[in-house]
Amino acid sequence: MYRIAIIVALLLASVLPACANTNTVSVYFSPQGGCTEAIVAELNQARSNVLVQAYSFTSDTISKALTVAHKRGVKIRVILDKSQKTANYSSADFLAHAGIETLIDAEHAIAHNKVMVVDGQVVITGSFNFTKAAESGNAENLLVLRDAELARKYAENWALHAAHSTVYQGK
Repeated sequence: MYRIAIIVALLLASVLPACANTNTVSVYFSPQGGCTEAIVAELNQARSNVLVQAYSFTSDTISKALTVAHKRGVKIRVILDKSQKTANYSSADFLAHAGIETLIDAEHAIAHNKVMVVDGQVVITGSFNFTKAAESGNAENLLVLRDAELARKYAENWALHAAHSTVYQGK
């Protein structure tokens, strides 16, 4: 496992600067690799806005961090896959009932994104679904990328999906 982490870190160091003008890259792996904590730390530092795109979103910890940011005046906007409307448990209801704009992207077979854009400066992405299972049992990865240009591109993509998504009122 350690060798794989070193190889991935070396590959990221050599590939990412060519793909984006990245000032800082942090990488996390699960299970038990601190992915959820890294996300919460970024949300705790958010000052103006957070854009979220999620396929599966069931993490109480991340939902609560978004709600706390919302209560501090951070504008939170969320797009979820259509499966979250009928899932046995989803953060969609929690977020919508907390007054956070929650949208459903039913335009695609699967809206498989796992992305957060924080304050137009930080992109959080990777295979990591925003779920307890992703942190505790799955083999996942998470990147925290500090780059305004990359964040702008992700925000533009978020807006494209928001344009064809519908408002979720909650159950």
